Amino acid sequence: MKPWIHLDTAQMPDDGGDLRLMRRDTEFSIMAGSIELMNSRLSGSEEALATLAWSRLPDRPAPHILIGGLGMGFTLRAALAVLPTDAQVTVAELVPAVVAWARGPLAEVFKGCLDDPRVSVHEGDVGRLIAAAPAAWDAILLDVDNGPEGLTRKANDSLYDLPGLARAQTALRAGGVLAVWSSAPDEGFTRRMRRSGLATEVVRVPARKGGRGARHVIWLGVRS
Repeated sequence: MKPWIHLDTAQMPDDGGDLRLMRRDTEFSIMAGSIELMNSRLSGSEEALATLAWSRLPDRPAPHILIGGLGMGFTLRAALAVLPTDAQVTVAELVPAVVAWARGPLAEVFKGCLDDPRVSVHEGDVGRLIAAAPAAWDAILLDVDNGPEGLTRKANDSLYDLPGLARAQTALRAGGVLAVWSSAPDEGFTRRMRRSGLATEVVRVPARKGGRGARHVIWLGVRS
């Protein structure tokens, strides 16, 4: 087996440690310490984050979608494939180097999706965009940690606690969807979603396309 090659390192804000971009032949990986946050061969659940959220929305004109976490662009590409031409998609990415990777060493993975006229990239905290304006978004898709806790950045805990869920609900338009990705189940977060007043569904989805192997979790909460 070919060895991994270290391509670049990015510093997380607030002393959150390093992100490392790795490559092995045509496979890419983004690591935080010893934890793999994403891999270019595992895109099924990240794509489902977008498609499941959109399937829960009525066919509304000019939808506004907020994606928290650029990653390797799988959620963004899946969203662009199903959204109408008048959609607006904002991607919030906290680490500027991740955006640079998308246009550099990961360009073959992104396939030009950042150049879609529906897309804008905000280099900053998705939590601030959520708190900035009420009823601004038809869907908020969060994939900024390995689950509903601040793994990559402790401040991200505020996205998943009850006040954070209340802010997300306020930021959604009526009937809007909050979708949260996780590598594993979390019953405590399911209870918090339901306590927040969101009509909540928990879906297990394959990590890989084709349905084999590990399964990840997506929470879908609809604002009434």
